[in-house]
Formats: sequence, structure tokens, C-alpha cells
Amino acid sequence: MTVETQPSRRAFLFAAGAAGIGATWWLTRGGWGVVSATVGGSTRKSQPGEVTIVEFSDDGKRLRKVKVARIIKTDDEWKKQLTPLQFHVTRQAGTERAYTGATWDTKEPGIYRCVCCDTALFSSKTKFESGTGWPSFWEPIARENVREESDRGLGMVRTEILCPRCDAHLGHVFEDGPPPTGLRYCMNSAALRFAKAPEK
Repeated sequence: MTVETQPSRRAFLFAAGAAGIGATWWLTRGGWGVVSATVGGSTRKSQPGEVTIVEFSDDGKRLRKVKVARIIKTDDEWKKQLTPLQFHVTRQAGTERAYTGATWDTKEPGIYRCVCCDTALFSSKTKFESGTGWPSFWEPIARENVREESDRGLGMVRTEILCPRCDAHLGHVFEDGPPPTGLRYCMNSAALRFAKAPEK
């Protein structure tokens, strides 16, 4: 290869960066999925205190707004309660592979609760098929029942969604959802416990 046709280092770095961004976009839009964790695989450290949440029955009826103590457990305690995948997703901010979760295509009426502390998170009434392979909702069951944090992992800025009571990582929210909110709460099945609405 002559000097004239040899690609420059700058061009190579640009192409590598573009490929990385493209791969990240593919994964977050519902490609193969990615199992990731926080740096070093460390778990999120919760702080003691109280939070306000709204309680719901399994048929989605709003019951009351309450103040509850935040749930704090050691890694060993969480590991006894959760499966390895649930622990990785909720305590280490991991992501299950697309189309593998237990509830990504569930269409039955009911609500989705936090697998760690049972806080009501989403209703089947706001669930929609996003084509990503993860359970997707256009709004939470109550604003108080989810918490947002900035996530700068994977080389981009996203909005992470967590359970306010136990700090479980649930997924992310994107601004490409359907009306009326235009939002897509892209959640991990491993972070959710589906509570089917009682038969009437």
C-alpha cells in the first residue's frame, strides 16, 4: 500500500468511534441486548431515610399516598432474595437480553411491581409494543413511584429509572414513545414482578 492510499490515524479513530456509537444505538433500540454493570460490578449504595409512594391494589386501584422507610440490604441479603439475573439487573444496573424477559410480551391486565420491594411501578393500561424486546410503558403508575437519574454510561447520556424505595435499577426512559406522553419507559423484565389483576 502506498503512502497516498494508507488511511490516516484520525480517519481510523473516527470510524472506530462511529462504529461504537452505532453499536450502542442498535443495542438500546432493541438489537441483541447487552448485559452491562456499573464500573467494577459494584452495587448501588442506598441511603437511609423515607420516601413518599402511592400504594395500588393488583387491579390498579389507587389506594393511598404513604411515607415509607427506604429499604437497605447488603449484597448477601439481596442475593438470597433474588435470582442471579435479578441481582445483576437491579443491584448492578445490568440489562437483560432483548426478547428474553418473562414479561416483555405479556398482555394480561394487572400491574408491574418492583421485584425487590413490591412497590407498584407500571400498569398494563400504559404498556405498548415498542419493538425493542423489553417491556415498555408510556408512563409510570404514579410519578412518586419512580425516580430518575442521569446515566452517562455506554458513551452517551440517558435517563435511568429506579425504584425510589429500594434503589433498584429498572431501565431507562426515552422520548420516542406513543401519545399521550411521547415517552418510552424501557424496563427490564428481571426488575419487575407482574401481579395479574384478580378475576371479576
